[in-house]
Amino acid sequence: MSGGTLKGVDTELMKAWRAKTERRVVSKRLRKVDAEALVTGAPHYTMDMVPDGALYAKIFRSPHAHAIIKKVRKDRALEVPGVLMVLTHEDVPRIPFTTAGQNYPEPSPYDTYMLDSRVRHVGDRVAVVVAEDEAAAEAGCDLLEVDYEVLPAVFDSREALADGAPLIHDEPDSTGIHDAGRNLAARIDVELGDVARGFKEADHVFEHTYSVHYVQHVTLEPHVCYSYLDGARRLVIVTATQVPFHARRIVARVNQVPISRIRVIKPRIGGAFGGKQEIVLEDLCGHIALKTGRPVAMELKRDEEFYCSRTRHPQSLTMKTGLTSGGRILANEMRVLANTGAYGSHALTVQSNTGSKSLPLYKSPNVKFVADVVYTNLPVAGAMRGYGAPQGYFALESHMDEIAHAMGMDPLELRKINMIREGDEDPIAPQLGEGKAGFRRIINSCGMDRCIEKAIAAVPDTRKEVRSGPFRRIVRGRGMAVCMHGTGIPGEDMGGATIKVNEDCSFNLLVGATDLGTGSDTILAQMAAEVLGVSLDDIVVYSSDTDYTPFDVGAYGSSTTYVSGMAVVMAAEKVRDKLREVAGELMGADPAEIEFKDGSFVSASGKRVHMKEAALKSFYGETKQQIVESASFLTLECPPPFGACVVEVEVDLDTGAVKIVDIASAVDLGRVVNPTLAEGQIIGSVSMAVGYAISEEMRFSEDGRMLNASLMDYKVPTSLDLPDIKAIIVETDEPTHPFGVKSVGEVCVDNVPPAIANAIFDATGVRLRDLPFTPERVLDALKEAGV
Repeated sequence: MSGGTLKGVDTELMKAWRAKTERRVVSKRLRKVDAEALVTGAPHYTMDMVPDGALYAKIFRSPHAHAIIKKVRKDRALEVPGVLMVLTHEDVPRIPFTTAGQNYPEPSPYDTYMLDSRVRHVGDRVAVVVAEDEAAAEAGCDLLEVDYEVLPAVFDSREALADGAPLIHDEPDSTGIHDAGRNLAARIDVELGDVARGFKEADHVFEHTYSVHYVQHVTLEPHVCYSYLDGARRLVIVTATQVPFHARRIVARVNQVPISRIRVIKPRIGGAFGGKQEIVLEDLCGHIALKTGRPVAMELKRDEEFYCSRTRHPQSLTMKTGLTSGGRILANEMRVLANTGAYGSHALTVQSNTGSKSLPLYKSPNVKFVADVVYTNLPVAGAMRGYGAPQGYFALESHMDEIAHAMGMDPLELRKINMIREGDEDPIAPQLGEGKAGFRRIINSCGMDRCIEKAIAAVPDTRKEVRSGPFRRIVRGRGMAVCMHGTGIPGEDMGGATIKVNEDCSFNLLVGATDLGTGSDTILAQMAAEVLGVSLDDIVVYSSDTDYTPFDVGAYGSSTTYVSGMAVVMAAEKVRDKLREVAGELMGADPAEIEFKDGSFVSASGKRVHMKEAALKSFYGETKQQIVESASFLTLECPPPFGACVVEVEVDLDTGAVKIVDIASAVDLGRVVNPTLAEGQIIGSVSMAVGYAISEEMRFSEDGRMLNASLMDYKVPTSLDLPDIKAIIVETDEPTHPFGVKSVGEVCVDNVPPAIANAIFDATGVRLRDLPFTPERVLDALKEAGV
C-alpha cells in the first residue's frame, strides 16, 4: 500500500470490501442511534448525573494578568455556613503537567500546576472553595482576601520576545519550554530545498503579512466535571471530554494515583470543537473527591468559558512566494508568530499544523516554514476545530489571490497550475511532525477539480443584480478558496473496538472513540452492521468509558471514522469468522469453504445456516462459547480530504457591514458513510468559519481583561445571519480504507475566511489582511483606500 503500511490489516479483506459496490447500511441516510433520546431529552449530560448532596467546588480567579500570590486569607470564607475547605497552592501537590490531551509523551511543555503561587492571566486559578452547594461556594469566594505582588505583564507577541520583556515562565521546575528566557514556548524551523535560491531564480516575488485573532469555541455545554469514589474507593470522573483515556493518565500523574485506581466516563456531551481536548477541571475535581471522599461537581460559567478554558491561537503570518512568469511556484515561505497565551498547551503542534496542512497544497521545490510560539499574559490558546490550519489557509489562499491579480492571471488558473494532485507525494507534512519516522504521504485520491466545479456551479453570479438606493451604497463580490486537510495523525492515532455477540444475534459494540455530537457512535455502528450483515438497530453502542471500552486516543485530528472505523471493521470480521465456525459445525462443513450471503452462511453443497441460528447455537450448542472479539488499528497513512468554498458577499460602503449572500462548500471526503451526518459536519464547519471571518472576536482591555465575555457581546452568527449553506459531497475512492473513507469534521473550516476575503476584494477592490472583517475594520479600510 503506497505511503505507508497498515498495521494488522489483511490486504485481502481490504480488497474484498472495496470491491463491493452495493452497501446495505454504509452510505445510507440512517437516523442517529441516539436520535430519539436526544430529541426527547433522555440523554444524561454530566451535570444531570450529579446526585443530591454532592459538594460544589468553585475556583477563585485572579483579577490580575501577572502576579505573585503573597497570602490567601481563608478565615472569612471558612465561616460561611456550608463551606468545607479552601484549597491553595500550599494544599495540593506541585507537579508540572500539560493540560493538552495528547499522546504520551506529550509534545507540549509541562508548565501548568494544579494551583500555583503565581498567576499568569486574568482568570488564572488562585484558590478553590469547596462547599455543600453552589451558593455557599460563591459566598466563600466573595469573602476570600488575597494579597498580590503585581508583576509587569505583556500582551503582545512581539513585545514578549523583546529584550527585557517580563518573563512568564522562569520557574525552574517547568520542562519542555523551548526558551523560557525569551518567552518562547516552542519553535519550528523546517526547510526543504533552498528557498533563497528559489527566490533568486524567480521572475516574480511577492510578500504579504496577515493576522488572525482570538476566538473561542462557544460550546452550548461549558466545561463540566463530576467526581466520586466508587465502592472500591476508586476515583470515578464523569466529564465532558474529548479524551477520556488521556484525561485518566494526566489526572493520575498530577494526583499521584495509579491509573488502575481511576475510571473516566464521558457521557453525552454538548459540543467540544477541540476545546475539550484539554484537562480544564478534571485534575482539581478528582483531587477534591479524593480529599473529601464525597461526590463533587465543578463547572465553568459562560464568562469563565471564554477566558479560563481555551481559544484558537492568534497568529501573524508572513507569506513570501517566488514564481516564474508563467505562474509556476519556485519557492514558498511561511513565517508565523503565534500567541499561546499564559501556558503552552498545544503550542508546538497547532503551529506545526499551520504549515503541514496548508503548504503542501501547492507544489514547490523549495519550501520553508518557521514558527515562533510565544507566551503572553492573555488567555490560554489550545486545540480548536481545524487545529492551526484555518490560520495557515487564511494567509495562503489570500496570498494566492493577491499574486494572481498582481500577475494579471485568473486566480483559479494560478491554483490549478500549482496544485497537488493524485499520485503526488507531499514531502512537507512528515517534516512538520505529522507522524513517525518513515511516514510518506502519497495522495491516493483527490477530488479537488470536481469540488471546484461543483462549488462554482452552486453559487449563481448575482453581482450585476445589486441595486443601491439613495441612502445605501451596496456592492457585491464573489470569491473562492481551496484547501486540503488530514485524516488522523499517522503513527500516533490508535483506536480500539470490541464486539460481543448476544443470543438474538444482536451485537454490543464497545469503542473508546468519543462521540461529541458528531455522530461517531452511529458511523461506527453502521460499519459494524455492514460487515456483520445486520441492520443498524442490531448494534448496541457503548463508548468512552475507560473501564469498559478499549483504548482510543479520543476525538481529535479528524481520525475517528478512518482510524476507529478500521478497528471496528477488523473486530466485526473476527466475529463473523467465529460465527462462520459455528455454522460450519452445524453443517458439518469446512469454514474455509463457507460463504456469507444475505445474512446466512452457505456451504459449498448449498446448505444454509442463518446467522441468528449460529449466534444462538454458540451459546446453547454442543460447543458453548461467548463470542467476543477485539481489534485495534494504527496506520502510517493520512489521506487528505480536499475542499473548495465559493462565496458571494454584499458590502455596505457606508457602514462596512459584510453580508454573506450565498455560500457553497464542496468536499472530497472519500466515500461517505452517512450523507446526512456528513452534510451536518460541512454546515457546522462553514457556520463556525463565517463567525471567525466576520464577527467573532475576543476583545481585551489594556490590563488583559476580556471585555466581551458574554453571548450578548461576543457575536456568534445565528441562523438569521447566514444564508442556506450548500453542503456538497464529492465522493472519491480512498484505497487505504475498506470503505474508502477520509475525514470531513475539520476541512470545511479552512477555506471559508480566505474565500470571504477574496470576495470582499472582488466587491470593493480593497484587500483586507486582518481577521475579523467587522464593520468597523472594513469601513476603516474602505476609507483608507478612498472608496
